[in-house]
Amino acid sequence: MAGSRFPSSGLNVLRPTAFGVDPSGERMERIRRSPHFGDGVFQNPGGTARTRPSGSMLEFAKVFFDKHTRPLRVPRGTVPVHPTTYADLAKPPATGLRLTWMGHSSVLAEIDGHRVLFDPVWGERCSPFPFAGPMRLHPAPLPLAALGPVDVVVISHDHYDHLDLPTIKALAGTDTLFAVPLGVGAHLEHWGVPADRLRELDWHETTKIGGLTLTATPARHFCGRGLRNTQHTLWASWVVASQEHRIYHSGDTGYFDGFKDIGAAHGPFDATMIQVGAYSDFWPDIHMTPAQGVRTHLDLQKGVPGGVLLPIHWGTFNLAPHPWAEPGEWMKDAGDDVGQTVAFPRPGQPFEPAGDVPVEAWWRTVSGRVPRTWQAPRSTEGGSTTAKGDLDLAGER
Repeated sequence: MAGSRFPSSGLNVLRPTAFGVDPSGERMERIRRSPHFGDGVFQNPGGTARTRPSGSMLEFAKVFFDKHTRPLRVPRGTVPVHPTTYADLAKPPATGLRLTWMGHSSVLAEIDGHRVLFDPVWGERCSPFPFAGPMRLHPAPLPLAALGPVDVVVISHDHYDHLDLPTIKALAGTDTLFAVPLGVGAHLEHWGVPADRLRELDWHETTKIGGLTLTATPARHFCGRGLRNTQHTLWASWVVASQEHRIYHSGDTGYFDGFKDIGAAHGPFDATMIQVGAYSDFWPDIHMTPAQGVRTHLDLQKGVPGGVLLPIHWGTFNLAPHPWAEPGEWMKDAGDDVGQTVAFPRPGQPFEPAGDVPVEAWWRTVSGRVPRTWQAPRSTEGGSTTAKGDLDLAGER
């Protein structure tokens, strides 16, 4: 396990390369000057966010390892991955904007002749170790090299399911640029990305790449890859705008009122990519439920349904106690309830938000029964579907 040494509890221990490095030098000085850095750490909007599971670890373990609900957290069969090819992506989108969800939070956005790759994770595990940690529930839709040239890689924060060492090392060998939150550039330089290919931003800062304007916007989350969580790397959501289109990627975040401010300053959007998986009552401040995801989209659209919402951060890794298919089902209900168009592409399936949006519940072919613990859409209340009923995804609702 190659790495460098660092002090921890008075001892020198090997630090895996995947842990990255802490910011230092001028980078650390810039962090200290940030208006969002105080008391030695980056601060969340709206005050302190709980970053560790609430309640006792015993309570959490009972839920996470429950023998009855644990089988629901993985698909019962092979996840239907779209057989994406380079030819699929070589033809420019007719409307100027095309999104391809690669699974979890990884999205290729083609926007008016530019190609933006958000949070690319092609590794088999979201972990610092190749032999441990959550494994993919489906393969990557196509090899990373088959994507073709990418203008800019956008990273939301430095957690393993968003910043993947093998993927970054592969991309470091290309000429792509990287847009990252403040402090995250330290990891990328450590892994071989030249400093002149980094655009490292604080919240509300902007960089221009070709005909695109990229803005780091606030999120409510946290950071850290090693044994010590120094909170010295920032987390962010991102706005990417061309002259014709605007898109938004939430990264990981809990719900907060600041989405309205982001929408007022940068919206409305042709498409938003919103985190709606890996939520839990144990960590309500740092991840969103599908209902909160729809609320976030509406905030970004200045309160009016519009554009297309692409749910992300679900379906690829088993990271929370909820059933594997629950984010999809809950999101369908939440979107229907307010008349919001929600895209449900299979992993790897390109679509254009202004064109034919995929809406089929593809996960139902490989999912078991999901208890509906959320409120049913108003359109079904009083009918055959009850607010606390079950969804039998192998057959009829």
